[in-house]
Amino acid sequence: MTATIIFDFDGTVAVGDGPVWAYARVAAESAGDAYLDRVATGLTEYAAGNAEYRDGYDVVGSLARADGVDEATLSRAYQHSRTQLGTDEAPVAPAPGLAELVARLDPSIRLVLATNAPADGIDRALEAWGLAESFAGRHFTVGKPTGLEPIIRAALESGPVLSIGDIYEFDLAPAAALGATTALVGATAESSTEQPTLRGRTLAELVPDILAWSATAASSPASPHRTTSIER
Repeated sequence: MTATIIFDFDGTVAVGDGPVWAYARVAAESAGDAYLDRVATGLTEYAAGNAEYRDGYDVVGSLARADGVDEATLSRAYQHSRTQLGTDEAPVAPAPGLAELVARLDPSIRLVLATNAPADGIDRALEAWGLAESFAGRHFTVGKPTGLEPIIRAALESGPVLSIGDIYEFDLAPAAALGATTALVGATAESSTEQPTLRGRTLAELVPDILAWSATAASSPASPHRTTSIER
């Protein structure tokens, strides 16, 4: 039996608003006055735990749509941000605690990346961080939340599963529904009314709990089950 940890990418493996701003700058060409100022305010509110937005991309897209920016323009802006991800125009950094976690995990634990984002820029970032070989599987343009279900199901056939992400609805709800363990990280971890197994504003805060889960999962072939929520 093999235990699996499934990671989201943006806001989970990678942190930083560089790609979000790359998205916003292109959207701003068709948006209203002071659009970028409003984006800055929205990002600040989101970082403070305002659950009105799912993430930084949602801040940019929601404000642009309110200004009448069409979906074709937003799609072009989003694709630009992904192409530039990891460059000086759209910098990102590995989540604090990620390298430590990967280094300390039991080597039998299988790491999988599952993201709604396209592959553009992600492999480049993982290579730059020395983490490209850490993920046994990489799934792009997944179509969460529904598209995450077959990935979770396949992993559960081999052993316990922990799903880690920053948007409960997309990253964790499908996993919880199938009986996997869940960990919510990021700006909404404190304010969310959902009940993930683990929660913390940063991945670094959850490293001890994830290592504890992995030690148990690596030594037990039992099917995963929901556990008491832990807040940090």
